[in-house]
Amino acid sequence: MLDADFFRRWMTATAASVDREAERLTALDSPIGDADHGSNLQRGFKAVAAALEKEAPDTPGGVLTLAGRQLISTVGGASGPLYGTLLRRTGKALGDAAEVSAEQLAEALRTGVDAVMTLGGAAPGDKTMIDALVPAVDALGDSFAAARAAAEEGAVATTPLQARKGRASYLGERSIGHQDPGATSSALLVAALAEAADD
Repeated sequence: MLDADFFRRWMTATAASVDREAERLTALDSPIGDADHGSNLQRGFKAVAAALEKEAPDTPGGVLTLAGRQLISTVGGASGPLYGTLLRRTGKALGDAAEVSAEQLAEALRTGVDAVMTLGGAAPGDKTMIDALVPAVDALGDSFAAARAAAEEGAVATTPLQARKGRASYLGERSIGHQDPGATSSALLVAALAEAADD
């Protein structure tokens, strides 16, 4: 079973990973976006880590809801609302339980991903974070490691796609040949989940 401490480890591991990869995320965002994806998420997840240091919610849902609120209030552009919605809706779906199973997490995460699809209007194949998140949630039923691999594959698979949503969609065919930064950062989030499970 997964307790609040596990979810804090997940968010802290995500913050460390985004911090390490911020330059790469911004470099990916440069040709097809505003060249600020890495720095925006870096600021947001630093705020999440700081908030969790100060106030440690004692339920898995509480940890994710707090993280989501922090991202919405500190991250500019589209990624704040999208990531914030993902974590808040996942947290709300987990409710007030002190511990949750991996199956319950997978189900709650699917609720979060559905909320992101509704908010951003994106579907799999549109070259967005959804291309990493949907296969990850599908694979989470098998294992955390399978989810990590599926998210990574999903992110890499955005390279040959033409963007149909978000800032990159304005470029039309020129968006082809670039890995999507949102899918890449989503793969980092899922990799951090697998890392927290290994600890």
